[in-house]
Amino acid sequence: MTDQTHDVLVIGSGAAGLTAALELAQTKKVLVLAKGKLTSGSTAWAQGGIAAVLDAGDTFENHIRDTMVAGAGLNDLETVEFVIERAPKAIDRLCELGVPFNRDDGDLHLTREGGHSHRRIVHVDDATGWAVQAALLKAAEENPNITLLPHQSCIDLITGRNQEEYSGSGRVWGAYALDEESGEVVSHVARATVLAAGGAGRVYLFSTAPRGATGDGIAMAWRAGARVSNMEMMQFHPTCLYNLEVKNFLITEAVRGEGGRLFNPVTGERYMEQYDKERMELAPRDIVARANDDQIKRYGLDYVHLDISHQPPEFVKEHFPTIHEKLMGLGIDMTTQPIPVVPAQHYTCGGVKIGLDAKTDLPGLWAAGECTESGLHGANRLASNSLLECFVFGEAAAKDILACWDKLDDPPEIRPWDASRVTDSDEEVVIKQNWTEIRRFMWNYVGIVRTTKRLERAGNRIEMMRQEVEDYYGSFRVTTDLIELRNLLDCAGLIVKSALRRHESRGLHFILDYPETDSVARDTVLVP
Repeated sequence: MTDQTHDVLVIGSGAAGLTAALELAQTKKVLVLAKGKLTSGSTAWAQGGIAAVLDAGDTFENHIRDTMVAGAGLNDLETVEFVIERAPKAIDRLCELGVPFNRDDGDLHLTREGGHSHRRIVHVDDATGWAVQAALLKAAEENPNITLLPHQSCIDLITGRNQEEYSGSGRVWGAYALDEESGEVVSHVARATVLAAGGAGRVYLFSTAPRGATGDGIAMAWRAGARVSNMEMMQFHPTCLYNLEVKNFLITEAVRGEGGRLFNPVTGERYMEQYDKERMELAPRDIVARANDDQIKRYGLDYVHLDISHQPPEFVKEHFPTIHEKLMGLGIDMTTQPIPVVPAQHYTCGGVKIGLDAKTDLPGLWAAGECTESGLHGANRLASNSLLECFVFGEAAAKDILACWDKLDDPPEIRPWDASRVTDSDEEVVIKQNWTEIRRFMWNYVGIVRTTKRLERAGNRIEMMRQEVEDYYGSFRVTTDLIELRNLLDCAGLIVKSALRRHESRGLHFILDYPETDSVARDTVLVP
């Protein structure tokens, strides 16, 4: 089976992928592939909102400075300016698509989050991502030039190596994907490909990322020959709900933005003063996450307390209806009780290296969103800059593809997927065991606070597992679980390799062997 009826292939149905698809579909036929449901990516999970300079007292310079401070100077200033100056226009487009942002007397209601010097977060209650995802999907479904195809697990990018006439050019011509319903592997061939496959959060045991965030895009691009950058910069959200029944429920940063305070449940102390006296709970995420981690480890706690019960009950319910309802169902009334929280992996700040035009190193491949390293986030993403990056670079990718369309060759003949030498697996337990092991040692050895010894231990385990996974992959028919395991292992390897190369502590990368920050900020760039 080969699909060659589309001009552009977009891998990922979140904010970045759908933004690119809608822009491209003005003149091109676009195929959007989603792993699982069309709504299963990270966009729908985003609670907080989208950062943009919309307040009379705010300026682009303020937003740029806040982004650079949070990113510990590792950000690329040109990229930061590029994104932030395009933020108000991105919000306008979302309003046109019908996103029902909260308003005060007709004006957009702006909230504030950690690391921001002003109120600049537009939001839809505490479920902004879901509203954005719904609006983008509706527009895509109504567009006759866009085909949305769910339940497709991409295995590898199609490059010159897969042409009937072999080429080592590295030119990307689409992707091989497993159709989960038929079990067949399909070649989706296109003149241009946009990678918008999300982050690699599920490398870790505790993560706020959706189940499918297994670094597929990053791993596929790496295997195809693209450089990746700053993979050691894994953001841990300070406040994920601690509950043995419910996994991965995020308590948005906006709770602290609206007055939420952190307490040690044993001593009753409001401890953020020890870690950042000036900004307290509104310090950037890396500082708050390390503070929470330190309290938990120092006092042998399972969790710390986040408390907003000093605010009027109606204020809390109005600002956080989704969280309030969820917690009430678990027997926690946030209007009168503290919320038990722990840090959890939240965002992949590194990824496939791209320029302002969203181009990767590989001809024919553009990328946008969490699978990329654009230079926006640096060593730590500022709250609510993530969806913004998706809109700006999704559009940048589409515009660049359209601008150079006439120079892009028609796809050559591509070899179909060869499954002649594999059989159905008779030992799925291998996948489950390796998946669990990766996530556990990454959490214990490559977490919020690191040491060289722990990183080396993780690296050794990755090398031991690599041969086992490759043997398994070469012998058995692909399944989504096997595809994801292979990608998780590749991403774990990239994170560890990057962390071992950075001999300083900066932003999200805190290593006890090198506690100082170098005077010059340098990206960690890995070359395949």
